[in-house]
Amino acid sequence: MKHLAAYLLLGLGGNTSPSADDVKGVLSSVGIDADEERLDKLISELEGKDLQELIAEGTTKLASVPSGGGGGGGAAAPAAGGAAAEAEEEKKEEKKEEEKEESDEDMGFGLFD
Repeated sequence: MKHLAAYLLLGLGGNTSPSADDVKGVLSSVGIDADEERLDKLISELEGKDLQELIAEGTTKLASVPSGGGGGGGAAAPAAGGAAAEAEEEKKEEKKEEEKEESDEDMGFGLFD
């Protein structure tokens, strides 16, 4: 990813065909060593291709990938008895929290003593 990011930065800067040395220069300017094998593969795969076309093609491919964000409809409303049960559960949780807080006071010392 770091190699691709450097390649894209060079493309945004106006270099339409960045070389491996250009990418290495960007990475070394921020203290990152380039992986020769990955960099050579990236350069060979992107050689002669237009970055804007690749981005547009990738965007259309990503648009067809399900991302799980649809969510669907909301849950059905609980019956009247369900609301009462939920209220009781909330009260029980509050009581448990209060008991926990009270048990902290039994330690015999306070934070600012």
